[in-house]
Amino acid sequence: MKIICIGRNYAEHAKELNNPVPAKPVVFMKPASALLVNEKPFYYPDFTNDLHHEIEIVLKIAKNGRHVQPEFASSYYEEIGLGIDFTARDLQQECKEKGQPWEIAKAFDGSAVLGKFVPVDRVNRQAIEFRLLKNGEAVQHGNTKDLLFSFEQIIVYVSRFFKLQQGDLIYTGTPAGVGPVLVGDVLEGELFLKDRVEKLLQCEVK
Repeated sequence: MKIICIGRNYAEHAKELNNPVPAKPVVFMKPASALLVNEKPFYYPDFTNDLHHEIEIVLKIAKNGRHVQPEFASSYYEEIGLGIDFTARDLQQECKEKGQPWEIAKAFDGSAVLGKFVPVDRVNRQAIEFRLLKNGEAVQHGNTKDLLFSFEQIIVYVSRFFKLQQGDLIYTGTPAGVGPVLVGDVLEGELFLKDRVEKLLQCEVK
């Protein structure tokens, strides 16, 4: 099982961090040990003083494939969920300034929070709305109509480099509004379905 992540996939998020808007998907990976499931708490790591939340829609890959063609890409996922890409922003900035990879800032244990999945036919595929609440207040609100690279474009691009396997996860990027979390914060992810809003994710920071 691979955790594939897409960075800077919403223009406003790229701008808020003073990053250029990419011309092709920005791809990085997280190890399986990064996964945090079943509403387990997240323990604030001692190597950062600036931990940020990044809410994302997560695709669960439904079948194996490589070099996926555009006309078949939508068949490679049947369920979507919500996840949080925790980022040690201070470490990431240090890495960027030195031209180094981001793994210590992005791929540490527990950094890939994952909530429940729902069938993709329960949402409007063309404009999937989602949000993150911190202590009951909305702090991020996104819509996939604003994606720079669609789910299908991501699948086509990523499968050129990595064989997609059933059960792989793709974190598809975060909208604007990322910000710090503190010990004691409760984070909740909500997905707008066709008929209601459903909470798919909850995580307490300890």
